Amino acid sequence: MPPPPPLQPLRPLNDPVKRLPRAIAPLIAALALAACGAADTDPGPGGVTVGEARALDEAAQMLDSRRLPAEALAEPATPASTEGGQPE
Repeated sequence: MPPPPPLQPLRPLNDPVKRLPRAIAPLIAALALAACGAADTDPGPGGVTVGEARALDEAAQMLDSRRLPAEALAEPATPASTEGGQPE
């Protein structure tokens, strides 16, 4: 019987080829979880889609951020009286 071939030495654990799958696994898991978010066409609160709800929230924020000028809040001047004393 011939002698067996010599054994190949094992690669050390700090070999980059062995570390690559360990580094990629968390990245793949993070990407898979990121894809699990709600789509714009999914049903949302109040019978609207998620995209419509987001657009309504943005519009509400824009309206809330607008402020009336001080002149708009001042009391209006009394209207000039008409000749007959009675409005038409």
